[in-house]
Amino acid sequence: MEANFLTDIFLPLALFIIMLGMGLSLTLEDFKRVVLYPQAVGIGLIAQLIMLPIVGFAIASLFPLEPELAVGVMILAACPGGPTSNLLTFLAGGDVALSVTLTAISSLITVFTIPLVVNFSMQTFLGQGTNLQLPFINTVLQIAVITLLPVALGMVVNKYAPGVAVKADKPVKWLSLFFLAVVIVGVLLRERNNFISYVIDVGLVTLVLNVVTMALGFALATFTKLGEKRATAITIEVGLQNGTLAIAIASSSTLLNTPTMAIPAAIYSLLMFITGAGFAWWANRRSI
Repeated sequence: MEANFLTDIFLPLALFIIMLGMGLSLTLEDFKRVVLYPQAVGIGLIAQLIMLPIVGFAIASLFPLEPELAVGVMILAACPGGPTSNLLTFLAGGDVALSVTLTAISSLITVFTIPLVVNFSMQTFLGQGTNLQLPFINTVLQIAVITLLPVALGMVVNKYAPGVAVKADKPVKWLSLFFLAVVIVGVLLRERNNFISYVIDVGLVTLVLNVVTMALGFALATFTKLGEKRATAITIEVGLQNGTLAIAIASSSTLLNTPTMAIPAAIYSLLMFITGAGFAWWANRRSI
């Protein structure tokens, strides 16, 4: 698969379908839960939008990474949640409604926070003299088009044609997983000459990011006594990132156009299924 087709056509299409699948399961009630359950939603959003980038920055700074890979870790940390977290929360017996709400609200907010976090990380790791940066307005508009627009479209279908939404939900989810797999394989194939060295360089880093953020999310939810199901949801929401969006930001020719920065997200997207499934198994055993 040629690089320009992967980044300019297939990748945005993949993300569009993935976010459309999320929208098919969303209603306006999911957004109203911010008012109904302010503590749980507030703690979850603080963990996703503040704690996660701080932890990502600490990890990217502590490990001896190439500057572009360090920025890639920060791009990943700036993209919390995603539809996969909702599925794993369901499998783990967590509060799916809270998970969906956190994913929906964080998707709205990160449209504006992603360029801020990513530009800060590029200035830090690439140096003040770097010419590479995300133009704020252009980035906000592009991320909105490939994330918020399909979510809104899915919500409209769910509201006005619920039967269609129910029938399309499962096929779209499977199609989303297929697209995610193709995107990951495509990114890794583009960097196949350095694949082994990249796995060695960032495999442990992305695993540490995944495990540490899950542990901190669980600790925060447990400490604030949100209950077992909500703690499970927050753990997964904080620990599992939107790898597809991170890959799109790093490799799209209209955004950063730096495939190396997509490597952490690609490797992370493989690891998160293993750790997420492991946590889901543990959570189910714990609730027996």
